[in-house]
Amino acid sequence: MKKFVMCPDCQDEYDDPANRRFHAQPNACPVCGPKVWMVDKQGGGITGEDPIVVCAKMLQDKAIVAIKGIGGFHLACRADVDEVVARLRERKSREAKPFALMVASLDGGRKLTRINEAAADIMTSVHRPIVLVPKGDIKTISKHVAPGSDCYGIMLPYTPLHELIFAEGLGPLVMTSGNPTEEPLSCENDEALQRLSHIADAFLLHDRDIERRIDDPVVMAVDKPTDRVMQIRRARGFVPEPIQIDFSATEPILAVGGELKSTVCVLADRDAVLSEHLGELPNAQAYRNFIRTIEQFKALLRVEPKVVACDMHPDYAATRYALSLGLQKVEVQHHHAHVVSCMADNRISGRVIGIACDGTGYGIDGAIWGCEVLVCDEAAFERAGHLSYFSLFGGDAAAYETWRPAASLLRETFGEDWPRAVPLLTNRIDKEAISIFQQRVSNPKRIPRTSSLGRLFDAVSFMLGICERNRYEAEAAITLEATARQHPKAAPLCYTIIDENANSPLRIDVRPMIRELVGDLQAGRKAGELARAFHETVAAMLADCANRSAEQTGMNRVVLSGGCFANRLLVERIVDLLEQADREVFVHQRVPTGDGGLSLGQAVVAAQRLRR
Repeated sequence: MKKFVMCPDCQDEYDDPANRRFHAQPNACPVCGPKVWMVDKQGGGITGEDPIVVCAKMLQDKAIVAIKGIGGFHLACRADVDEVVARLRERKSREAKPFALMVASLDGGRKLTRINEAAADIMTSVHRPIVLVPKGDIKTISKHVAPGSDCYGIMLPYTPLHELIFAEGLGPLVMTSGNPTEEPLSCENDEALQRLSHIADAFLLHDRDIERRIDDPVVMAVDKPTDRVMQIRRARGFVPEPIQIDFSATEPILAVGGELKSTVCVLADRDAVLSEHLGELPNAQAYRNFIRTIEQFKALLRVEPKVVACDMHPDYAATRYALSLGLQKVEVQHHHAHVVSCMADNRISGRVIGIACDGTGYGIDGAIWGCEVLVCDEAAFERAGHLSYFSLFGGDAAAYETWRPAASLLRETFGEDWPRAVPLLTNRIDKEAISIFQQRVSNPKRIPRTSSLGRLFDAVSFMLGICERNRYEAEAAITLEATARQHPKAAPLCYTIIDENANSPLRIDVRPMIRELVGDLQAGRKAGELARAFHETVAAMLADCANRSAEQTGMNRVVLSGGCFANRLLVERIVDLLEQADREVFVHQRVPTGDGGLSLGQAVVAAQRLRR
């Protein structure tokens, strides 16, 4: 606010000890305070007596408007018109990922969604996050807002500007981040005009500078644990609120997180300050924002880290950055960091049984881990169980093309002649691709192996004909969950937990499940019913593995972390099963369950190792 020079009236109020506005720094009147105005995509002024009224009318008339907020720009349009939402998708190159909605009031949100008490409380809190809640029965929202999902991400106005826009009588609006896909938010007026003019028809601007780019936070309401809200993306409103840990760090620590859904964390004494969501570090602009955020955090907190904590993966951009700092370095295994982040979130210490499930994490044996049962504390871990390895044909490409993990699992289950055994599925895969796959997997040394639960979700989604390609991260899992929720509860499919000897981790063999699932599909069983059975199976096998580890170790606390637990159905089912076994179950609340929580876990692990 320092750039706004007070007019004589405001200066008198500011200087008068008897005035209620004495020394009030956010002193912003219509004469000397911030201004708003409308421009077209070329930056030319749009005439009108009140820019708010002009903006509302353009939105009502199906325009896409870029609106400057407090942490960046939003792209806004009517949410009830297919034509305009489809146009926004095309211009933003956001083919399928759900858009967030903003509604004028909680009652307006209840008309569109099923909002439970926990969701209502967080939605109306000072944080005003986007809350993922089940869609309601009224179908007034465009089909293009959240295709394939059974939820809407919905939020209430959180600035006076939003309130003024909705006061003009607007219905629900798409309110999505003002940036080209995968790039950081636009902050400055000129920058926004340059980067967003191919997307927005007009711009609502103001002259308050944005100090930090920061996105909207996302939380998810679950019924189990009872009426709980889980953090999915930590951002505006939650940052930089510190997370207290139960011991003092001996040295200030910087933790740099992972590759995707990047965050950083600075830990000094007992305060761990986790950054906002920074994006995907392979993107050059996101990487520059990552470095800029670290410098801003050091200045904001007046801390100069002496130790840097990072992931074990040698090719992560964050890991390479950590190496460049020349500080004492602590490498932390990906899934151990996940579990410890949830422990810190819930302020628990000591040994626990951790279940960490996601798409990709570098394992200590060089394989790609992703479905891990760990017996651990904040400093060390033992691998107590995992999904049996299968081939990851195509490496990173397997995270996008769902036929790749499906083909690998079908080969593991039916052998080399799998294309003949499952013609219903192989007919949907390009014959040349199958030929290349068969050649490559015949030499196991050329194909990485994985225990990824995320890739198992992708494979099953392909097998059931639900999702051919992940157009955004976890689309296959999201559509698989939405399909499962449309069908009544189904009994779990077959699986086997292999316990060869006491010195080896338990191994979850899903080949019996794949065989049964394919057989039922070929026999005509509905895909939705099988999707539900698959979710029941995953919950049962993870709970089974955790219970066996609990019996072996005498421990009773089970901690759930990793991106797969952004699946509401999976969380609720596994928590229910573990609570039936009298386990004490912990899930994320204030810290993202996905990779956005890694940096906190890394910082705590590093601090405990230094103490010991």
